[in-house]
Amino acid sequence: MKRRDPGRMVILMISLALLVTFYIIFQINFFPDLRLSLNDTQYTTKPTPQDLAIRAIRRRDPHYDQAFHSHHTRPIVCDRAHDFYDICKINGPTVLDPTTSTFFVMDPDGPNFEERIRPYTRKWEKSIMSRIKELTLVSGPKGPPCKVQHEAPALVFSAGGYTGNFFHDFNDGFIPLYITVNSLFNDQKDLVLVISKSRDWWVNKYSDLLRSFSKHPIINLDNDTATHCFPSARLGLVTHGFMTINPKLVPKSLTLTHFRAFLEKSYGAGSNRRRTGSNRSKATRPRLVLVSRAGGVRRVLLNQNKVKRVAEKVGFYVVSFKPSAKTALSSAYELINSSHAMVGVHGAALTHSLFLRPGSVFIQVVPLGVEWLAEVCFGQPARALGLEYAEYRITAQESTLLEKYGKEDMIVKDPVAFRGTNWSNEIMNVYLKEQDIRVDLVRFRRYLKEAYKKIKRFMDH
Repeated sequence: MKRRDPGRMVILMISLALLVTFYIIFQINFFPDLRLSLNDTQYTTKPTPQDLAIRAIRRRDPHYDQAFHSHHTRPIVCDRAHDFYDICKINGPTVLDPTTSTFFVMDPDGPNFEERIRPYTRKWEKSIMSRIKELTLVSGPKGPPCKVQHEAPALVFSAGGYTGNFFHDFNDGFIPLYITVNSLFNDQKDLVLVISKSRDWWVNKYSDLLRSFSKHPIINLDNDTATHCFPSARLGLVTHGFMTINPKLVPKSLTLTHFRAFLEKSYGAGSNRRRTGSNRSKATRPRLVLVSRAGGVRRVLLNQNKVKRVAEKVGFYVVSFKPSAKTALSSAYELINSSHAMVGVHGAALTHSLFLRPGSVFIQVVPLGVEWLAEVCFGQPARALGLEYAEYRITAQESTLLEKYGKEDMIVKDPVAFRGTNWSNEIMNVYLKEQDIRVDLVRFRRYLKEAYKKIKRFMDH
C-alpha cells in the first residue's frame, strides 16, 4: 500500500479552503439577498406591514435604496433622480420655521449642511418651478425653539403652479398626494399636511378630500408664524406621469381604480341616495352629462344646443354641466357619479370623468391637432377606470381653424407634420386657444346611438 504524501494533503486542504472563501465572497457580492444578516426574515419575527411596503418599493423602484437607505445615517436625504419631481426625507425630529421656510434638524455630532427643494411635480418646467416656494432643510447643532408640538410626521408640498386648473389640481396634486401617502407613509393617516400656496378657496373647494388624507388642520406655510416640531418629515410628492398610478411602483399594487374608490369614500356621504336615484332611472331615460365650455376659453362646441337635441332624440335625458371654480365638488360628484354618460370637448373639465362609475360611457370630442394630448390626459385614464371610452376626432371641416388658415395650410392639412415633436407654446396656442368646434351632427349621432346601446346594457346589468 502506498503511503500518502503529507505535503500533498496540506496543499489540497489549503486549496479547498481558498475555494470555500472565494465562494462565500462571490455570493455576498453578487447575490446580496443571500447574505446572512440579523435583518433577514429568517432571524426576525413576522415582518410588519411597513417592512413589507419598504421591500415592495425596494424591489420596484431602483432609486429607493439609493435615496433613502444608502445614506440612512444622514438626518436629511434627498432623491433628485426623477424627471418629474424631487423628494426629501428628514430622518428624526425637526423644527419648521414658516417665516423662513426652513426645516431645522439638530445634529450636534454631524457636519453642518443644507438641502433645498421646490416640492411640486413639474420639475422639468423651469418657468413654473421658478414660482414655487423653495424650502430649505438645515442640519446643524442649533435650531429655533418649538412652539407647537406634533406627534405625527409632516408631508410638505406646494399647491401653487397650475393649481386652479381642475386637471392640474388632480394631475399635479391629488393623484401624486395619494401615491405619496400610500408609498412613503404606507397608507398612514396620522400625518400633518404642510402646504405652501394653500389658499382659502382651494382648501374650501377640496376640504372633504383633504380631510380624507389627514385628520389634522393644514399648516399654511405662507401665513403661519409659529414654529412647529415634527418627529420626521417628507418634502415633495411622487408622481408616475400624467393621470396615472403605476401599480409596480406602489406597495399595494394600487391603480387609478383605487384612487376612484378613494374619491367615492371621500364624497360617499350621499352614496345611498345617489344609488337610489340611479336605480330609479332604470325605468326612465339614461342620463348624459354634456360638459360645456365658456366662450372665453375656446374649444367651444358651437352647435351644443343642436347636439343636445340630437342626444335627446336618441333617448338620453341630457344635463348641461358648466363647472366653475365655485362649483362644489360634492355636487359635481353626485351628478356625474349618478349619471350614465359624459360627453365633452377636450379640456380640464373632462377631469370630472374620474367621477363616472365603471361601465359608464365617456365620449371625448378631440379638436384638431391635440390627438396625442387627448389620449394621454383622458383616453388612457378612462380605460384604466373601466369606462366605455370613445374618441370623436373632428375633421378639418368641423374646426374653425379651417376658416382662419385655409385647407392647404399645414396647420389644418396635416397637424401631426406641422407639430412634429415640438409641442411649443406657439403650437399649443394654435390648437388649444384658437379653435372652436362645430361637430357633424349626422356623424356624431352614430356615436351617440352606439353609446346608448352600451348604456342600456350597463343599466340592465
